[in-house]
Amino acid sequence: MKIAVDAMGGDFAPLEIVLGSIAAVHEYDTMDIVLVGDESKIKEILEAEGELENPRISIHHASEVIEMHEHPSIALRKKKDASIAVATRLVREKICDAVIAPGSTGAAVASALLGLGRIKGIERPCIATPLPTANGVTIMLDSGANANSKPKHLVQGAIMGYNYAQLLLGKPNPTVGLLNIGEESTKGNEVVLETYPLLQQLKTIPFKGNVEGRDIPKGTVDVVVCDGFVGNVVLKFAEGLVSVVQDILKEGIKQSSIISKLGALLIVPVFKKIKKRLDHTENGGAPLLGVNGVFIICHGSSKSKEIMTAIKIAGDLVERKLIEHISSSIQEEGTLTYDNAE
Repeated sequence: MKIAVDAMGGDFAPLEIVLGSIAAVHEYDTMDIVLVGDESKIKEILEAEGELENPRISIHHASEVIEMHEHPSIALRKKKDASIAVATRLVREKICDAVIAPGSTGAAVASALLGLGRIKGIERPCIATPLPTANGVTIMLDSGANANSKPKHLVQGAIMGYNYAQLLLGKPNPTVGLLNIGEESTKGNEVVLETYPLLQQLKTIPFKGNVEGRDIPKGTVDVVVCDGFVGNVVLKFAEGLVSVVQDILKEGIKQSSIISKLGALLIVPVFKKIKKRLDHTENGGAPLLGVNGVFIICHGSSKSKEIMTAIKIAGDLVERKLIEHISSSIQEEGTLTYDNAE
């Protein structure tokens, strides 16, 4: 199995991307890596790490990079040899099996749509983000690919999220909820109100009704469906809250008495476990579900650990045939019948 990695994407590219790729080939013996980007810069890092001759790591040169400030669609049209476009092309041409895309989310989504196309029956792909909860993990989608979704897009998202949850969580029948401002079916905006009965009609998806924002950390359901605007706000709020709580705890310990500090030392192992559980680097990246290929989007600030984890996730999804599962489920549900749902 070969994974195409955009080595030039993200705040710490190419160093951290290459280091994460090196770690992955040493950790997972079934995956080879194709590093896409500036050949001379990538070679320099591989040589410094003693990995230049590693037969499981190859380089595919790409002369251009899409920067974070650039408009995704315009940049992709102008920069045909951009690293993210070339990495996507390798999957389309069956040279590689999956793409790892750190850096600009907009550029990644646009490249996947243009380069891989959509699974039949899917209009708008979604970013599916695993969130730590009291019960383990809940998958939220969409977390940023589409700011304005119609009811049929949320229905398609529910089906994709259900299939992803089956593979990621190992649950044969994961539950699905619709994010809303109340549990009652009569609450919500127009889109949510129209989506609710459509989700009830699904034959294979166990729809549990509306869930509120507070239900997400409780792990009330396995999959939370929402549009990308709401999902991205929830995601960024959660990331910020975890960071602030950690800072508050540290500051509180610093300002406490010696006895309190000694007591804090006793629960350091507990804090470390909690921090690891809430650490977004443990998840590596989020798949863009709905495109015709495995495509993992990583945080722009991703370092080697996240890249290594993202590569593992990509390999697992290829091996478990995620695309085939989604395609089969979409056909079984006949979601094309929801095209009239505006």
